[in-house]
Amino acid sequence: MFYKLLLLLLLPFLTANCTEKEPKTDIEPPKMLTYLALGDSYTIGQSVKEEERYPVQLAEKLRPLGHDINHVRIIAKTGWTTDELAAGIASSNLTTDSTYDLVSLLIGVNNQYRSRPVESYKPEFTELLNQAIAFAGGRKERVFVVSIPDYAYTPFGNGRTDISEGIDAYNAANREISEGMGIRYFDITPTSRQGLDDPTLVASDGLHPSGKQYAIWVNGMVEGVKDMLGK
Repeated sequence: MFYKLLLLLLLPFLTANCTEKEPKTDIEPPKMLTYLALGDSYTIGQSVKEEERYPVQLAEKLRPLGHDINHVRIIAKTGWTTDELAAGIASSNLTTDSTYDLVSLLIGVNNQYRSRPVESYKPEFTELLNQAIAFAGGRKERVFVVSIPDYAYTPFGNGRTDISEGIDAYNAANREISEGMGIRYFDITPTSRQGLDDPTLVASDGLHPSGKQYAIWVNGMVEGVKDMLGK
C-alpha cells in the first residue's frame, strides 16, 4: 500500500521528465535576393544561351554560397551606348522605390565603337553609376562595375591596336570614376584578350564572349560579390 501511494505521488514528476521537448520552429528561412544588371550586349549575352549570360551565371554561383538570388533583372540591349542605356532605364518601370540587393553596370564599348570622345562618356557613366546606387537603395557596397572587354582580340577585331587603345582609355575613365565613388570594380579585360589565342572564349558570331569566357569572369567575381552581399 505504501509503495502504491509513493508511485502515485511520483508519477507526475516522472511523466514530466520523460516528455520530449518540442523542437523549435522559429528559424527564419534564408532571404530571397534580387539582382539588377545594367549594360549592353555583354550583359544581355549576345550570341549565347540565357543561362550563359554572366549575370545569370553569377546568380547561380552565389546560391550554394548562401545568397539565394531568386530574381535577376537585366536591362541591356546589343548596341546600347551610355545615353541609350539611360533612355532604356527611363522607359522601364524602374524607380528608386524599386530597390535591389545587388546592382551591376557594364557599359561603354559602343561609345568607343562609334568613336565618341572619352570626355563625353565620363559624365554619362557617372550618372548611370549614381542611378545604380539609387537602385541599390543607396548602398554603394551593393554595386559593382565590370570593365569593358577588348573586342580587338576577336576575329572581328583582328588584333587592331587602335581598338585596344580606345578600350584602355574608356576603362581608365570608368575605373577612376568607380573607385573614386567607392564602388567595387572587376577588371575582366585581361581575360578578353585571350580570345585570339583561345577561340573557345569567343561566341559563334566572332565578336562577343562565349559562355566559357563569361564563366571565367564569374569565377573571378564570385568571392568579391559574396563579400559584398555579406555587408
